[in-house]
Amino acid sequence: MSEPSGFHDPYERSAEYLDIMIADSWEPLGAAVADVLTGVRARTGAVVDLGAGSGRGVRVICDALPGAPVLAVEPSVAMRAVLLARVHDDAGLRARVTVVPGDSASVRWPEGVRAVVALNMLGHLPPAQRRALWERAARRLAPGGALVFNVTPPFAPAVVERTRMAHAVVGDLVYEGWASARPSGADEITWRMDYRTLSGGRPLGEASVEYRWWVAGEDVLAAEAAGAGLVLRRAGDPALGLCVLERAEHN
Repeated sequence: MSEPSGFHDPYERSAEYLDIMIADSWEPLGAAVADVLTGVRARTGAVVDLGAGSGRGVRVICDALPGAPVLAVEPSVAMRAVLLARVHDDAGLRARVTVVPGDSASVRWPEGVRAVVALNMLGHLPPAQRRALWERAARRLAPGGALVFNVTPPFAPAVVERTRMAHAVVGDLVYEGWASARPSGADEITWRMDYRTLSGGRPLGEASVEYRWWVAGEDVLAAEAAGAGLVLRRAGDPALGLCVLERAEHN
């Protein structure tokens, strides 16, 4: 199994920063996701983690659903290296988590999926691929299963002024992440992420990356999901942008 044809890795140059940059935001997000997963009505089946990144979500899934096998899908070679190391270092994860390259369309899902987790990755999917994800989930989810994802602003093309999004201290060094965005299409923006390593206030290392990000509001996503027979509901603190899709119940 290999990366999707023509795949460009937006994290190739920034992977060394990403896991520590997202650590603080994962505390409230992870707790909310755990609450959703423990409430999923399906009691058997695997969990598919799409865009598993460095594996923080994998640990949340395994803690929330003891015994459930997890298929962790990550297209980025750089991020997958961190993910696989995290899984291998924990005997419990190592026994339950299968790490594979690929994306939401290229990887074969098991039958009767208990839950699909797609965190911090939906904007990577153009609208047609996003709709294909809803349709695939509707076919593959076990009865009572759910797809969990999050959406964050902007929900329409807009300028995002450069803002420091994260700051971490490891040993003697300080790590910073800065984000800005500009509209680049009718339903997309281009993010620019700047990362710095500082020693005594002086730059020691830097990396900048840009990537396309497709934007959509909750009403658009709900309508798309409804077309696939799924119903959208919000979960947790609204600031987290956490959404759950489940099959519509027919009387």
